[in-house]
Amino acid sequence: MMKSVLGLIFLVCFVFGFSQKNSKQEKALLLQVSKLDSLMQNNDSKILELFSADVSFGHSNGWVQNYQDFKTDFESGKVKYQSVNQTELKELKIKNNFANIRRIVAVKGLYKNELFEMKLSVLEFWIKQKGMWKLWSRQSVTLKS
Repeated sequence: MMKSVLGLIFLVCFVFGFSQKNSKQEKALLLQVSKLDSLMQNNDSKILELFSADVSFGHSNGWVQNYQDFKTDFESGKVKYQSVNQTELKELKIKNNFANIRRIVAVKGLYKNELFEMKLSVLEFWIKQKGMWKLWSRQSVTLKS
């Protein structure tokens, strides 16, 4: 347990370039973002704990999902992720209990047992609920290399 926590902290520090200038709220939010990618990459159903009950996903192929749609597809293995790597953090804004993050993510995996690999530009909206940042909305667009 301790080893996985230390690994996650290292990942957050490495990926996001933690510095002393990040506020406590920013650090907490960036930790949730890193956890989201890690749980997705490991196809771990604990990812559902990071979502607001009314979460909305807009995928790069036009596919739109709510919480239940995502849960059903994720648990069925319709999509299996092999890697989820943030390559760039473009923007992070926090206002009261809302935050938005723009970032670039490289994703590899299987969709209905067909291999896919893509680079995505992602816009995420997070909401603070009961002291924790929860993903409220996410929209991704495929970037052409």
